[in-house]
Amino acid sequence: MALSSVYEALNPGDVCVVGVARTPIGSLLGSLSSLSATKLGSIAIKSALERAKVDPKLVQEVYFGNVLSANLGQAPARQAALGAGIPNSVICTTINKVCSSGMKAVMIGAQSIQLGINDVIVVGGMESMSNCPKYISQLRKGSKFGDDVLIDGMLKDGLWDVYNNFPMGMCAELCSDQYSISREEQDLYSIETNKRGIAARDSGAFAWEITPVEISSGRGKPSIIIDKDESLAKFDPTKLRKLGPSFKKGGSVTAGNSSSISDGAAALVLVSGKKAKELNLNIIAKIRGYADSAQAPELFTTAPALAIPKAIINAGLEASQIDLYEINEAFSVVALVNQRLLQIPSEKLNVNGGAVSLGHPLGCSGARIILTLLGALRNRNGKYGVAGVCNGGGGASSIVVELMPNAVVRRSML
Repeated sequence: MALSSVYEALNPGDVCVVGVARTPIGSLLGSLSSLSATKLGSIAIKSALERAKVDPKLVQEVYFGNVLSANLGQAPARQAALGAGIPNSVICTTINKVCSSGMKAVMIGAQSIQLGINDVIVVGGMESMSNCPKYISQLRKGSKFGDDVLIDGMLKDGLWDVYNNFPMGMCAELCSDQYSISREEQDLYSIETNKRGIAARDSGAFAWEITPVEISSGRGKPSIIIDKDESLAKFDPTKLRKLGPSFKKGGSVTAGNSSSISDGAAALVLVSGKKAKELNLNIIAKIRGYADSAQAPELFTTAPALAIPKAIINAGLEASQIDLYEINEAFSVVALVNQRLLQIPSEKLNVNGGAVSLGHPLGCSGARIILTLLGALRNRNGKYGVAGVCNGGGGASSIVVELMPNAVVRRSML
């Protein structure tokens, strides 16, 4: 289909994706740990705008996800936006819906366009879990006697169920028990998602998503260019099978079949159908629908199975029309249980791997899986895709995209 034909089918209020970019995903204290979340966000935003061929001066609003905001300074989304060359006059809002933050930012941006409020929006998410501080919560009141307790901000603010006072991994254990998903099933899933991630990396499938990141090596030394997801190189199926349970004695959830602590950022440029035509922009995809869901906090693992059908209905589609799914792999059991509940064939789910193999930077992942979904649809000649992500507190978000025919996706080079 020619670009003119794509334009003819557009409505003025359609939400069009015209540029996408993400950083590679760095491991805990790994290749990207010298950069703050806001710097990673700036890199992703700048690249997405360049790929879209959209002048930063045209951006009207920015919504960007971030969960671990301690020590980042005021208004992390605004820092990321200004660092990418977006003008001071542009409104910026930081979104925290835990692991769904990046996707919720996309949804809010889409709503702004559909309501006719804005025509050019930048959305996405960012996280540097490596740089999340540890803190002493009671020190402001004075430390008069005895030891002080050092709190890990990453665990407290990102990985802990405050309602039941246990780690999120215990929710995964509850899910494993409730649905009789064995350790063997979870390990096999983890091995498969790593194999898919490695195959996607080696085939160049991630190259169009990733914008290379330049890391300084110090005075007089050449910079290092990071252009691949770090954790894939560490995959060892033999070691994975030998790992002990992480959250309870005799449990089935391990570090090997869970997502890894990571750093990264992802950004999308959204424009209205009217603006896409006016600026003669290449349209990668349209956002067709979206939805949220919520249930008991400890049952967050199955919340995507509630949000995804709602999003498909809101998109005016049926499940039989969906070519590919991306469900964020907070834990292997999350992907397995939602696959079972929604009856998704394995060959349609997380075909390029997921958070268990690539990593899970909390505020970034909801946006990252949309990019990966678009790439997978493009490489497999698909049309409709659904992304879903669970979040702490019992929630989930989901979004439906429609890939445009003959979409051109530009890459970033350093």
